[in-house]
Amino acid sequence: MLKVRGISYLIGEDSAVVRRDLEIIARDLHCTTVMLIGADAHQLIDAARTALEIGLGVYLRPNVPELPEPQLLAHLDTVAVAAEELRQAHPDQVTLFVGSEFSHTVPGIVPGPKSFLRLKVILRFHRLLRRRLNRRLHKLLTVAATTARHRFHGPITYSAAGWEHVDWSPFDVVGVSLYRGRRNHATYPDRVRSLVRDNSQPVVITEFGCGAFTGAELRGAGSFQIVNWFADPPRIRGDHPRDESVQARYLGELIDLYDADGVHGCFVFTYAMPDFPHRDNPHLDLDKAGFGLIAVTEDGVQTPKQAFNEVARRYGAMAAK
Repeated sequence: MLKVRGISYLIGEDSAVVRRDLEIIARDLHCTTVMLIGADAHQLIDAARTALEIGLGVYLRPNVPELPEPQLLAHLDTVAVAAEELRQAHPDQVTLFVGSEFSHTVPGIVPGPKSFLRLKVILRFHRLLRRRLNRRLHKLLTVAATTARHRFHGPITYSAAGWEHVDWSPFDVVGVSLYRGRRNHATYPDRVRSLVRDNSQPVVITEFGCGAFTGAELRGAGSFQIVNWFADPPRIRGDHPRDESVQARYLGELIDLYDADGVHGCFVFTYAMPDFPHRDNPHLDLDKAGFGLIAVTEDGVQTPKQAFNEVARRYGAMAAK
C-alpha cells in the first residue's frame, strides 16, 4: 500500500488561505502528506508548521529557479536550519528536498539564459548533452546533499526530471517526477517497476498529472502547451474541449499502478493553479490546460474538479484498509 498519499501545494502569501487549503487536503482529500513548494523560506516554513499542526506529514521543496549555485546552496542552508527545528518538534514527519530538476532550473548545467529555454534544449538535444548534463548534475547534487545534511538530520531527497540519471546513494528517498504521455504510455509501468526494483531506498513519485481536456492523457506534462501565452489575454490554441473525466481517470489509473507495484508514495501535481484561471469561455479557460484538482476563477472562487473527487476516493479507500 502507498504509505505516502500526497499532493503538492504551491504556497501563496495569504496564510489564512493556506490553512484552509491544507485542512481540505487533510480532511477531504484524505492525504497523509503534503509537498510544499515555494521560493520564500519563511512562507515555506510557516506553511509547514501549519500542515504539521493539522496532522499532515511534510515534504519541503524549496523552489528557486534561476539562482546560481552559490545562492542556491545558501538558500538551501537557510531552509535546512528551519526544517531541522520542525523535525525535532515533529519526528518522522519532515522530509527535505535539496531541489528539483536542476538540469534546467539551475544556470550552467546546459546552455540557455532561462529555465524554459534550457528545458527546450534538453528535450531536443538530451542525447548529445547527456554526458555533460549527468556530470554537472552529479557534482551539484553531491554538494547539495552535503549542505542539507550539515543542517538537517532527517530524510533528504531530490525531485528528478524523467530524463535525469541520478546517483541516489546520498539520498534517503528516490524522488522522480514521472508523467505518462503518448511516448512512454506502453513503457510506463516497466519504468515504475524498475525504479522500485533497482533502488534500495523507498521510491516516491514527486509529480504526475495531466490537464482536463480531451486528449490531455496523451500530453501528460505537456498539457499546458495548448495555451498561447503570447496572446492578450492568453488563450487556448485550437479546439480542446474541456473534459474533467480525462484528468480524473489518468490520476486514478496511476495511483492504482503505484499502489500495486510497491511505490512508497506519490504526490499528485497539484492542488490548485490560480495562474491558470477557469473561465466560462472555452477559448479563455486556462484551467483545463493546468494540473490543479481545484478550479480557481479570477475572483478566487474555488471548485473541486472530478479529479479531486477521484483522488479523494482512492486515498480514502486506502486509509480505510
